[in-house]
Amino acid sequence: MRALLAAALVLGVVTPVAAAIPAAVPAASNAVEPDSQPQTDRQLLVMLRVPPPHLRPDADYAGNYRSAPGREARRRIARTIAQAHGLQLIDDWPMPALGLDCFVMEASSRSAREQVVQQLASDPRIESAQPMGLFHALADGDPLSAAQPAVTGWHLRELHALATGRNVTVAAVDTGVDLSHPDLRGRGIITRNFVGSGVSPAEAHGTEVIGIIGARSDDGIGITGVAPQARLLALRACWGQQPAQVVCSSFTLAKALQFAIDSRVQVLNLSLSGPADPLLGRLLDVAFAQGTSVVAAVDPRRPDGGFPSAHRDVLAVAGEQGRQVPPGALLAPDRAIPATTSGGGWSLVSGSSFAAAQVSGLVALLRELAPTAGPAQVRAALAPGLELGLAARRPEPIDACAAVVRVTQRCACDCSASSTTSSRPRR
Repeated sequence: MRALLAAALVLGVVTPVAAAIPAAVPAASNAVEPDSQPQTDRQLLVMLRVPPPHLRPDADYAGNYRSAPGREARRRIARTIAQAHGLQLIDDWPMPALGLDCFVMEASSRSAREQVVQQLASDPRIESAQPMGLFHALADGDPLSAAQPAVTGWHLRELHALATGRNVTVAAVDTGVDLSHPDLRGRGIITRNFVGSGVSPAEAHGTEVIGIIGARSDDGIGITGVAPQARLLALRACWGQQPAQVVCSSFTLAKALQFAIDSRVQVLNLSLSGPADPLLGRLLDVAFAQGTSVVAAVDPRRPDGGFPSAHRDVLAVAGEQGRQVPPGALLAPDRAIPATTSGGGWSLVSGSSFAAAQVSGLVALLRELAPTAGPAQVRAALAPGLELGLAARRPEPIDACAAVVRVTQRCACDCSASSTTSSRPRR
């Protein structure tokens, strides 16, 4: 690796927005800035139903949400509900994928919140209510070596001769990204900030994840992304400068997932974990239904891997060195992975956050090679044992070359060790 280049952070960069990507809805004027670490342990989410478009004068819901006549009526209902239960109305956001408006409310204490959630369940005006969940990145600081595992183990150079992720949109829901980084500058990364207002700041974890997925290749510096020509969306729904301190909430994640759904991304990376979340689970189901492959990091501290990796149809990714791996998980390198980091440099990172990022890049390559393949076909290519009913066995590391064979029916890499008629190249 050549000498690392220092790069100054460019403030106020506005990335051009392509026509296919919807504009973010501006935050409400009374929104609480999550960067200030709000008392999320006292917050809850209250969902109100939105009438079907043919029953509304504001049919262009997503585009005109803030000025729509029905929106203020629902806010009045939300304020009435909040006052009746001693709550403070904090924020709201449209969830057209579910036909809902989502309102953030805050109770006087955590115990009061639990009581209110149960009371709201019987209110006919409310579609559903739940406590606000908190999610965390899955990274640690135990670097072991300077080599990129995917370049050698997955024969990435050979794979790039066939696919680089071109015409595939990958969204990373994470912290902010340093767009001025030499390995990311000029990549046309589309950014949105769902954590308060303004331009997303440059933060470490998001920069590392997005660089592993799609950093430029063959530019003489730094690293190569697994999918260096994929179209990248950096959706800031988490905050925190240090990876070990990254936090996301149910509300910020839901806003980012709604945007990803509107953008019809083919691959969605979630390098984070937290409690099971009904609202986020429903949004993920909508994403699957429209053909999005969702990749999530396994939390090694949870027997089931945590949410969202334990959610049905999610590609759960654990580290190859993990001792406790949930059935059905995919194994990818998670130790000493070179990554772009905020401030213009590179560092070695470890954790299932980064194992998941590599798999998201690989899924982008498979989606380019097989544009009509949906999430189920991609999953079968990466984990054929699941199709054979072998989920109870300990998973094996991903064989990227074999996965390409399964979606293209031709050898792409490591061909000297395999027959082109084989369904799995030999090692």
